[in-house]
Formats: sequence, structure tokens, C-alpha cells
Amino acid sequence: MEKLKRLGDAELEIMLAVWGAGEPVQSTYIHEKLKGSRDWALPAVITSLNRLVDKGFLACEKRGRSNWYRPLVEEEAYKAAEGRSLLDRLYGSSVRRLTAALVDGGQLSREDLAELRDYLDHLEVE
Repeated sequence: MEKLKRLGDAELEIMLAVWGAGEPVQSTYIHEKLKGSRDWALPAVITSLNRLVDKGFLACEKRGRSNWYRPLVEEEAYKAAEGRSLLDRLYGSSVRRLTAALVDGGQLSREDLAELRDYLDHLEVE
């Protein structure tokens, strides 16, 4: 699999909106979804969508006078690649070091740890 390019924060917000829609969307849909978090003018949204097309994350289909955007990269594939990249870059590929940093930094609650234990136990059963 070809290595995915990293998305900037704004691009990721757009992709999350597209993935969340579950169907092709127009720029006006994304514009509405971003209101409150990113109050962009519609032309800025269109520019960002076109950049995502150029980067290979979205396909654009012309229907009449409207452009419809659909993802070319699956959400889970992107998240898996980003997770692996983060683990490699910041923690030397060590899941233990990542977990220790989260625990030692007070970022994981007892509930989080219980959820992680349950998940790992479930994996061992399979």
C-alpha cells in the first residue's frame, strides 16, 4: 500500500465530515458541517476540497452544475496509518512507551485502563 500523505488539521476536519456523511457530498454540506469549528467562507472550503482531490483523498464528480465529493481513502485506513506514524515518530514504535506516557501524564483514567484491558483480553480470546 502506498504511504498516505498526512493531513493538516483543517483537511482532517473536512475528511471527517466527508467520511461521516457516508455518501457523496457537496461543498455546501461541508461548509455547514464546519460552522462553529471553522467559520470559513464557501470559496475557502472549495479550495480545500480541491486540494484534497489533488492529494488523492477525494474524488470529485460533476453532476450538472454541482461538484460532489467522495472519499478515495477509507477513514480506518487513514487512522491506522496515522496511529502507526505517531507511534513510530514519538515513541520509537513502542506501544509500552506510548501507554506509559499516557498513564504517567494522567491522560488515562481508571475507566480507560479497564477498557484497554477488556479490549486486550478480547483479542487474546480470538
